[in-house]
Amino acid sequence: MAEAFVKTFKRDYVYVHDRPDAQTVLSQLSAWFEDYNESHPHKALRMKSPREFIRSYQPAACPVG
Repeated sequence: MAEAFVKTFKRDYVYVHDRPDAQTVLSQLSAWFEDYNESHPHKALRMKSPREFIRSYQPAACPVG
């Protein structure tokens, strides 16, 4: 799972932005992670971002209670 995340992150963020040096990449990481978690749609999450999916998640009612 971690390898898939790294591949996706590189493809969708690192390779499409200017990265002349390590300091530039490090300074952009927090914004990239924020976008990935808040705005980036994921097929496995029904095309929602991770945070959007979590906000919309409705746990099933307890069948015992």
